[in-house]
Amino acid sequence: MQSRIAEELKLRHSPVAVIFTDEKPQGALEFEPRTRGCVIALLTAAARGRTAAVGPETTGCSGGRIGLGFEQSFRPGFEYFLATDEHGEGEAYIKTPELVRSFVRRLPTFKNPARWVVFKPLEEVAESESPMAVVFYANADQLSALVVLANYGREGNEAVFAPMGAGCHTVCLYPYSESRRPEPRAVIGCTDISARPYLDPDILTFTVPWAMFREMEDNVPGSFLEKPDWKRVRARIPDQPVGA
Repeated sequence: MQSRIAEELKLRHSPVAVIFTDEKPQGALEFEPRTRGCVIALLTAAARGRTAAVGPETTGCSGGRIGLGFEQSFRPGFEYFLATDEHGEGEAYIKTPELVRSFVRRLPTFKNPARWVVFKPLEEVAESESPMAVVFYANADQLSALVVLANYGREGNEAVFAPMGAGCHTVCLYPYSESRRPEPRAVIGCTDISARPYLDPDILTFTVPWAMFREMEDNVPGSFLEKPDWKRVRARIPDQPVGA
């Protein structure tokens, strides 16, 4: 499946389809069971042309199992891992354990209906497949265009949000939650400091539920993407093949 958006934005990497399935693609890249690995590393591999898969036994990170819907509750003591304990240990992403508990209460959760989460380059998605969401890897200029396009056909100006959370929360958990809404929003993500090493330094993710992706694709013709202001910005984006 080709994306007009990817072409217009001159994306460095392929958009990635996030697919829930009971069938693991043959030859899919994956982690070894019971080993720790960041889901965003597999997502980036898909953006660069590989198909990757992750299941409950190959998601070694507890946050990843929450983010992909394989678990619905955090392990005991998680509040001290994300904040700090009396010895100063922990990631210190949230100021206090009490605030972590508040963060967890507000975090959406879901039970994944499928056995596998597959990350696949969008151009390899068959017409018979229905991804849950599509993830764009975007720099500042491309992200600006995606935010504008997301709001282009909507009332109001809040079709995009940027929640704090793990990288996998922003490319799977939050988009899945949004996909259940009558008018889903796009999610700016991978601001997770622990996930940042797995992306190029100038890149953030922009994830849209599948129905919203189709809406945005349909809105490209006649939009600002065909106007001079965008053409001036587009001209300074380096020419490179998607998936490079």
